[in-house]
Amino acid sequence: MPGFLLEVGTEELPASFLSDALVQWQKRIPQSLEANSLKGESVQVYGTPRRLAVVIKGLPSQQPDREEEIKGPPAQAAFKDGQPTAAAAGFAKKQGVEIDALFLRPTDKGEFVFVLKKIPGRPVAEILTELIPQWIWGLEGKRLMRWGNGDARFSRPIRWLVALLDQTVLPLELVNGSKTINSDRISQGHRVLHPKPVTIAQATDYVTALKSAYVTVDPEERANLIKEQVNVVAENLGGYTVIYPDLLAEVTNLVEYPSTVVGKFEPEFLELPTEVITEVMVTHQRYFPVFKTGSFEQELLPNFITISNGNPDKSDIIAVGNERVIRARLADGRFFYEADLTKPLESFLPQLEKVTFQEELGSVRAKVDRVVKIAEQISSQLELAENQSQKIQRAALLCKADLVTQMVYEFPELQGIMGEKYAIASDEDAEVAKAIFEHYLPMGAGDILPETLTGKIVGLADRLDTLVSIFGLGLIPSGSSDPFALRRAANAVVKITLFSNLPINLDDLLAQIATDFAAKYHKNQASLTAALQEFFLQRIRTSLQEEKIDYDLVNAVLGENDPEYTERALKDLLDVRARALYLRKIRNDSTLDTIYETVNRSTRLAAQGDLDTKQLEPTTVVRQELFQKSSEVALYNALIESVPQTQAAQQTRNYQLLVAALTKIAPTVSNFFDGPDSVLVMDSDPEVKRNRLHLLGLVRNHARVLADFGAIVKNL
Repeated sequence: MPGFLLEVGTEELPASFLSDALVQWQKRIPQSLEANSLKGESVQVYGTPRRLAVVIKGLPSQQPDREEEIKGPPAQAAFKDGQPTAAAAGFAKKQGVEIDALFLRPTDKGEFVFVLKKIPGRPVAEILTELIPQWIWGLEGKRLMRWGNGDARFSRPIRWLVALLDQTVLPLELVNGSKTINSDRISQGHRVLHPKPVTIAQATDYVTALKSAYVTVDPEERANLIKEQVNVVAENLGGYTVIYPDLLAEVTNLVEYPSTVVGKFEPEFLELPTEVITEVMVTHQRYFPVFKTGSFEQELLPNFITISNGNPDKSDIIAVGNERVIRARLADGRFFYEADLTKPLESFLPQLEKVTFQEELGSVRAKVDRVVKIAEQISSQLELAENQSQKIQRAALLCKADLVTQMVYEFPELQGIMGEKYAIASDEDAEVAKAIFEHYLPMGAGDILPETLTGKIVGLADRLDTLVSIFGLGLIPSGSSDPFALRRAANAVVKITLFSNLPINLDDLLAQIATDFAAKYHKNQASLTAALQEFFLQRIRTSLQEEKIDYDLVNAVLGENDPEYTERALKDLLDVRARALYLRKIRNDSTLDTIYETVNRSTRLAAQGDLDTKQLEPTTVVRQELFQKSSEVALYNALIESVPQTQAAQQTRNYQLLVAALTKIAPTVSNFFDGPDSVLVMDSDPEVKRNRLHLLGLVRNHARVLADFGAIVKNL
C-alpha cells in the first residue's frame, strides 16, 4: 500500500504558529482523508521552524467503488400513460444508463425518478492533488502574511514543496502571483550544518533522510533530546534545572537540531530576587536557569543553559553573545530593584490613580478602594478577630501598589511577587506581604491556592469586585470571548471558598456589592444580581463535576430552576459540596436505592398539595383528628421522631443522620401507600385529602434538606 509525503518548506516559522499548525493538521488531515473514503494505517505530522510535513503510511491506491442514488425529474414529468417522456430519456442519457434502469420512489415532495449509479473509485494520487492545497492554505493563525506580488497568505513565505507518493513525485503547483512553486523530491537540510539540498528517494525515507542532514523533524523527539541534554549539563555544573513546559514547547519549535550552550554571569547578580533572574532567563531570553543541588530553597548558580540551532562546535562563541545579553538585562533588573527599594511600598499608591483599570470604572486606585471595602465585608461576615481584619485591610490596600514600580512595569509577570518583596523590605507584616503575592492565586486551572487567610480574603475581594463591576457594565462573557477572564475569576472564588472551607455567604456578598455598584453607576441592582447568581451557579456546577460527581446528583443539590436551591447553594457553598459528595457516597454503596422510591412517590403526590417546602414540624400542619387509619398515625409519629435528626443534619452537615431517618421511615411510608391499612391519599373529603398530602409533603421536605430527589436518575 502506498506511502505519501508532503513537506512544505518555508522561511523560519514562529514557534506559536508551528505548534498550532501541527495540531490543526493532526486533526484535519485524517478527517479529510476519511471524507474521501481514504484511510491510512498511520498519519504522522512533523514540523520544524523551516518546514511542515506529513507522512501517511498504508494508503489505498484508490477509493473503493460506491453506489449512489441520483434523483431525477418528478414521476409525472418523466412518465405519461406509463411511457417515458423526453424528460426521462434525457435524465437516463445524462447518467449514462438505459431507461429500464430508472425507478420511482416517493419523497416528501412526491414521487420522483431515481437511478442507482455505480461510481468507480478515483486514484489516490488524483484525490491527494486536490486535497493538498486545502491542507496548506486552510491553516489558521495570527498575523498571516502576504509575500511577493500574490494574494496567498501564510505565516511565512513558502520556498519549496515536496510531494511523493512512494517513489513518484506528485505533480503540484502552488501559485502566488508571478511566483509558482512546483513539487519535487528536493528538500533542504539544516541551514548551518547542512546548507544544501536533500534528495528524498521515497516517502517513507523522510525522517531518516532529514536526520542525515541534521534536521530532527519529530517535535517530540526534539523535546526529549532537549530535556536529556539540559539535565545532563545542569548536573555537570553541580546543579539541576526545572523543565518549564511552556519554555520547552517554545524552544522545541525554534530549533531543528538542538544543542546546549552553557553561559555564565557575574555572581553579584545573585543578590537580585531569584524570581527576577528566572523571569529574565525564562520569559525574556528563553534560557534554562540552573539551581544549586541540595539547597533548602531554590538557590541559583551563576549559570544558564540555552538551546542553540547553530553549530555545536561554535558553542563558546554563541555563549559569549548570550552572556552579553543577559548581563545587560540583569543590570537593568538590578537598577529597577534598587530604585524601587528607595521608597516604601505604600508610597506607590498615589501613582495608581494614573493607571486605568477600565475606562468607565476609573483607575486602579479606585479599584483598590472597592477591594478594601469588599474585604471588610467578608471579614465582617466571617466574624474575624480585629487583628486578622486589620491585616486583611492592609493587604487589600497594598495589593496593587507594585504595579507602578519600575520592576513590574518592565516585567509585568512579576506582579504580586515583587509586591511581597517590597512589602517585606518596607517592614510590613509577614502575612500582609505574603497575601500581596497570594491574592493572584490561583492564576489558572491546576495552580496552587493561597495559604494564608489574608491572601484568600483579599483574592476573593479582588475577583468579586472585577466580576460585579464588569457584569455591571454589561460586559458578560459570551461563547469563547472573555477578555476580562471572568470565568477564571469566578472559578477561583468557588475553589478558594470550597477548598479552604470558608463559610462565606456568597449570595449576600453579591447582593451587597451589586447594590453599591448599582447606586454609584445607576444600574439595575436586581438584574445585575440575578446575572451574577446564574454565572456562579454554572461555576459551582463545573467545580462539582470536576470532582467526578454525576451530573444528576449535581442537578439534585443545585435544583433545576428552583429558587430555594439556588439561594441555598450560593449562601453556603460548603454545604452544597457536602451534600453532593454524600449523595455520591450513598449511590455507590446502594443506600440511595433504599429511599429513592419512597421519597419520589411522596414528592410526586405532595406536589398536588400546598405545604411550604421548608416546613418540617408535623404538629403545626397536620390535624390528628382527621386520621382514619393507623398507617396515618404511624407516619405522623415517625415524622415527629425524624425532626431532631433532620435539624441536626442541617446544623452539622452530617447528612447520614437525615438518610438514617429516611431509611427508618421508608417502611412506614410504604405501609401508608400499600399496606393492609393503607389510605387513599386523594380522598373525596378535601380536608382529609389535604391532611394526607401534608404528611407526604413533610416526607418530601425532609428529603429536600439533602437534595431534590426528582432530579436523580434511578440506577444511573
